[in-house]
Amino acid sequence: MSILVEDYGVTKDGEQVRQYIMENAGGMKAVLLNYGAVLAKLYVPDKDGKLRDVVWGYENLAGYEKNGPCLGATVGRNANRIGGASVTIAGKVYELEKNDGENSLHSGSNAYFRRMWKAVIADDNKVEFSLHSPDGDQGFPGNADITVSYTLSDDNELLISYEGKADQDTIFNLTNHSYFNLDGQESDSVLAQKAWLDADAFTPSVDMIPTGEIRSVEGTPMDFRTPTALGERIDADYEPLQAASGYDHNYVMKREGEFTLCGSLYSEDSGIRMEVYTDAPGIQLYTANFLGDEPGGKGGRVYSSRSAVCFEAQYFPDANHHENFKNSVVKAGDVYRSQTGYKFSSEKA
Repeated sequence: MSILVEDYGVTKDGEQVRQYIMENAGGMKAVLLNYGAVLAKLYVPDKDGKLRDVVWGYENLAGYEKNGPCLGATVGRNANRIGGASVTIAGKVYELEKNDGENSLHSGSNAYFRRMWKAVIADDNKVEFSLHSPDGDQGFPGNADITVSYTLSDDNELLISYEGKADQDTIFNLTNHSYFNLDGQESDSVLAQKAWLDADAFTPSVDMIPTGEIRSVEGTPMDFRTPTALGERIDADYEPLQAASGYDHNYVMKREGEFTLCGSLYSEDSGIRMEVYTDAPGIQLYTANFLGDEPGGKGGRVYSSRSAVCFEAQYFPDANHHENFKNSVVKAGDVYRSQTGYKFSSEKA
């Protein structure tokens, strides 16, 4: 195992960005940036041993400096939406940026994935990124120190570990927002790939904010308890799907708090299977419905709607406004920890 460090580009503010290239004995390779703690590339061997880059990303740094769709992004302090762009913590109301109608999405425009992080090679297969987020940053209370580490194992798992600690009660809810397509950069659609989720329920929403209901997937097109092609029911006459223009929903993990297998994606074309492990309460399944012909992709690619899928491990959206959702507030001095793993294998059809 080795980690190669190379210059990647210079930000508009004149800061040098570096890429950290991790490669294991089987040839799987992850490319990370200290700008945004971004997962920029992920090469995985297919059924014929050919490496395919299975995550969407930009051709150069200028794309990541904009990055409206959050390609490969580390999102925090709070991933997903907060209704009304305000949150009450320890009895005090904090106003957040309204960047999604009346709501706050992924903590506003001053995003963690548009900042320089400090990077350390922590082991021969691990890169650790750290960020100081001051009191009031993005509207949240508390001076916070955050660490995100990526570890690449010889059994083709990319493990992402999060830690956070602050001097006031605050929200910690970080996720990775990579867009996956197991057929690689030549593909324009993810709809034939089969997804599985270990979830009996999801959280319906109105205007993308959960109502508080936890609804069974039984008998609905939201049911992925059996591996199902993402496109098989995506246009079904079912209000939650129509409202979100496809899948963009939080699923309730059955074994929340236990780091375990929670989901998977499989492509018959490439033979690549991705298993998703997490200890988070929920996973947002998002079929890139609002990826509106995003320019600047790798090799001049233009990424279109439904060309990839995200598995965003998280606390439920708007968790702090619903007493029946697990709360994402972490007490002053306590340590927030969470892990998500993406493990790859390949098989002949």
